[in-house]
Amino acid sequence: MTDWLEQALGKDWTLTPAGGLTGDAYIAQKNNRKLFLKRNTSPFLAVLSAVGIVPKLIWTRRMENGDVITAQEWLEGRDLKPEDMKSQQVTDLLHKIHHSPELLHMLMRLGKKPVTSDDSLKSITARLSELNLIHKYDEVKTALEFLVKLLPVTRNQKLVVCHCDLNHNNLLMSNSGEIFLVDWDNATIADPASDFGLLLKWYIPREQWSIWLQKYGIEDKNYLYERMHWYLLLDALDYISWHSTRGEELKVQERLAQLRDLNHFMKEFIK
Repeated sequence: MTDWLEQALGKDWTLTPAGGLTGDAYIAQKNNRKLFLKRNTSPFLAVLSAVGIVPKLIWTRRMENGDVITAQEWLEGRDLKPEDMKSQQVTDLLHKIHHSPELLHMLMRLGKKPVTSDDSLKSITARLSELNLIHKYDEVKTALEFLVKLLPVTRNQKLVVCHCDLNHNNLLMSNSGEIFLVDWDNATIADPASDFGLLLKWYIPREQWSIWLQKYGIEDKNYLYERMHWYLLLDALDYISWHSTRGEELKVQERLAQLRDLNHFMKEFIK
């Protein structure tokens, strides 16, 4: 047992690593009680728990060395499967997140600054230039040209709390049927199209996009599809740069193939 767990829990707990890259998450069990423990989680967790987005926060304890340990209720259940992402529950949860003043207020109190599309374009252009990817890959150059061309339609949007990593593995369904969204490390304040664009692309057939958007509560107008695809292009470029810095050439090629598809769609879409 690590020192920080001993200080936080005491004795007679059975511990199992909960996975992840940092090794700072554990499942703790004693008698019939089961907790999810993590070190140095953001204070944002308390608000997420209060509004029912993540499993209930049981306690928070600050250690002598300054570490903060959080314990959450452990719920028996499962990760969502890709087909589950079409459910109304997921749509409603995302709407709740994007329209929560409590979440927005807390992120701003924690020092998160809203990220505009102009900020994002400037950042990704600098990163791609530094890695010499614009001249190396035609797909990257074409995608950047689309980002510049469509930048005006992404401006002056209401910026909200976005999860920024909406994949089915980050959504949990308890045995009682409740759905929770976890892993908030990448949360930011941005255009909600950056969230639901990813969900639509990866999980919803294109012919059902309008139906999903109606269920979410937004009309398919005001350049919505252009905004969504602007962020899909940005996301693809971000991953290409990330894999490139890690020397993962096969992953770069996979992302380039996805980028080619997006570029082809954009050419047809904005003729």
